[in-house]
Amino acid sequence: MKTQYLCKNLLAAAGAALLFNHTTLAMQIEEVVVTAQKRAENVQDVPIAISAFQGDALKERGVTDISNLSNVAPSVTLDAGTPFSGSTAVLGAFIRGIGSNDFAMNIDPGVGVYLDGVYLARSVGANLDLPDVERIEVLKGPQGTLFGRNTIGGAVSVVTRTPGDMFEFEAGLTIGEDGRQDFRGYVAVPIADGLSGSLAFASKNRDGIGERIAFPGADGYVFEDITVFRSAGYDAASEEGDQDEWTLRAKLFWDASDSVNVTLSSDYMEQDQQGQNSTLLATLGGLSGLYNTCVSLTTEQLAGAGLTNICGDRGTQVNPDMILPSFASANVDADPNNDRLLYNDQFLTGSKDKTYSTGANFSKLRSFSASAIIDWDINDNLTLKSITSYRDLDWAAAQDMDGSPLVIADNSFSTVQDQLSQEFQLTGSALDESLNFVVGAYYFQEDGVLVDHPSFGQGLLQIYGPNDIETENTAVFGQVDWRINDLVGITIGGRYTVEDKNIDIGQEELNGLVYKLPLNAANAQTPVEELAAIADTVPFLVASEPLLYGFVDEQSEEFKNFSAKLGVQLYPTEDIMVYASWSEGYKTGGWTTRFTVPTESVEPFDEEEATTVELGIKSQLLDNSVQLNAAVFATDYENIQLNQQVGVSPTIDNQGDAEIKGVEIELLAMLSESFSVNANVSYLDATFSEILPEAFLAPSELQAGVYKGSELPKTPEWQFNLSPRYEWSLNSGASVVLLADYTWTDELWNDTERTYLLKRDSVENLNMSLIFAPASEQWQVTLGATNLLDERYLQTGFAQPATGILSGTYSRGSQWYASFRYSL
Repeated sequence: MKTQYLCKNLLAAAGAALLFNHTTLAMQIEEVVVTAQKRAENVQDVPIAISAFQGDALKERGVTDISNLSNVAPSVTLDAGTPFSGSTAVLGAFIRGIGSNDFAMNIDPGVGVYLDGVYLARSVGANLDLPDVERIEVLKGPQGTLFGRNTIGGAVSVVTRTPGDMFEFEAGLTIGEDGRQDFRGYVAVPIADGLSGSLAFASKNRDGIGERIAFPGADGYVFEDITVFRSAGYDAASEEGDQDEWTLRAKLFWDASDSVNVTLSSDYMEQDQQGQNSTLLATLGGLSGLYNTCVSLTTEQLAGAGLTNICGDRGTQVNPDMILPSFASANVDADPNNDRLLYNDQFLTGSKDKTYSTGANFSKLRSFSASAIIDWDINDNLTLKSITSYRDLDWAAAQDMDGSPLVIADNSFSTVQDQLSQEFQLTGSALDESLNFVVGAYYFQEDGVLVDHPSFGQGLLQIYGPNDIETENTAVFGQVDWRINDLVGITIGGRYTVEDKNIDIGQEELNGLVYKLPLNAANAQTPVEELAAIADTVPFLVASEPLLYGFVDEQSEEFKNFSAKLGVQLYPTEDIMVYASWSEGYKTGGWTTRFTVPTESVEPFDEEEATTVELGIKSQLLDNSVQLNAAVFATDYENIQLNQQVGVSPTIDNQGDAEIKGVEIELLAMLSESFSVNANVSYLDATFSEILPEAFLAPSELQAGVYKGSELPKTPEWQFNLSPRYEWSLNSGASVVLLADYTWTDELWNDTERTYLLKRDSVENLNMSLIFAPASEQWQVTLGATNLLDERYLQTGFAQPATGILSGTYSRGSQWYASFRYSL
């Protein structure tokens, strides 16, 4: 029924367009130029499944950041935030079932995000604001040949406006529910003959949706101040999930000569806001249960159970200034002044938007980038392009996930990263422009430090994880597109990559729990020399650094890959292209940094590889008043890197292989001069074809498990979008536009283990806007609403049975807004 319903709606929209008498149509669909193949082309001429969006269309649809594209692009899941990152600046991106749902610097994204041709290596900061966008191109399937590593699922390419020889000015204000205040501005100025510049500004401010409330009777219990635990910061507002960020972008364009032009760009973003809202969904025992045991048993009972050291003072003599007093027997020692709350279901508020959390909750990000692009037309058929870029970011975030005044699962992280890249592209044509080619070379270098500060079980487990990471990547690539005759074209391409990675993992467990459980051989007062002596006799402990969970030595690995592409295109008419392609992509390997037990060394996880066979059609019908594009594909996806919970640690490793099959259909129809319809539908069947023994997880009451035939996370089976647009032209010359945007997305799993309470149910999303512009078109007023059906769904979530929590982040409900835009 679900399949029939979706197909029926799309075919009805297509039928309405195709049956319409084309002789009455006075409008044609505007050409969209993309650079998916490193040269400017009509999107309908590119044999790749691409969803392309012009800047004005994005404004009409209320798309303000990359994550909003989930509602308008088929086979795409883009979430603002990933599990326990606590930040909407982090992009969880999946295309056709392939992506990454983590933010750690040792884990690379599976969908590449590009800003004006520059690759953004980190998912942190990749959920870009879009104040001055010319267009966005969403490329689906492996893009290994022209875009390189970590575009195994696809690529999102953001292209910003370039100033010209005309003065431009635009400013806008949007107000809305939850105290929303967004400002946007853009100005482009001719400076001299052949020289122009532009400046774009955007800010977003909105109240949080998660309310922190006091737990009844909490004043009668003892709590440690959160500052006694290591953290990247201690900001703890009374709300969660607000917005407070701003972006500044500058661009200078110099038409240096008839054959050379130079574009200099720079952007700066700053975010200083609350962390994402977190709702406690269940309590599960684990370390929280051990904490409950410690405070609930008498000293004699603890000794009899062998828990004296475990429940004693928290910390070790390695860091004597960080030792915290014991909470053993607190609730049974006949002293009511030191009683402690037990961690259990009493902290479930029954509301998506209320929590008893009191821990740190914030997201602070500063990112800066600068780039120089030089285009040199060597002759009429040959162009050399150089793209030089530098980017850095400084990020810290925290999220209290346990929903209580206790420190049961308080996560905090920081990352400092910088990257430098250089790309050369030589594009050209031959044989009377029937043959087009691109060859190039690429260099990328990245340095960074990721520091983890999670604290669990009221300090029974305290991780301090500094990780230094370096990456150097070099590649050469090329592609040839040859239109052999009017009927047939072929594509041949390939990319060879060499990548060197180094990592120094210094993860420590500051409570020394490994000595207290299961060794039970030490306590907080044990001298460091004795800890070292114990460590010297135990495998995987290091005498010189007895608290170390990481590696003694720096780890190094070299990855090499060749990704190829072959394609054939048929042109039965000038307006129809049928294509078939075989393409490869890969995602680099690395090391996990989150350990449950100490280790001296660990094998790196292998790189992912994907091979996709695709058959598609792109058509322009009825005098280009209708575009109907479709693609069917099958992907062989190997060595899948996914997070799986191992003990208290979300550990990245290869899980196995998968087979992904799917269909995508996109329709754009101009039914009259006033009425147009956008529609798309996608179907995905993404399941594991093989599971490695260590990744197998049997089904349980908590989770559906991971096994051969189980579904991949973040992959809805069906997705459907319908966007009708009607424009009235008034007698005064003014115009009124009514736009509706309806999306239905099938249920999906938010985590690898397929936790039932984290499953995202099917979601209906309806946005609407009414836009008025006078004849002069100098200003515009919009009244609109998002999520009119008030669907609340889990954007992300985290199940950690070993710690004792299961929590999730819910989306906002329905929101009204009004905006005013003025332009010259």
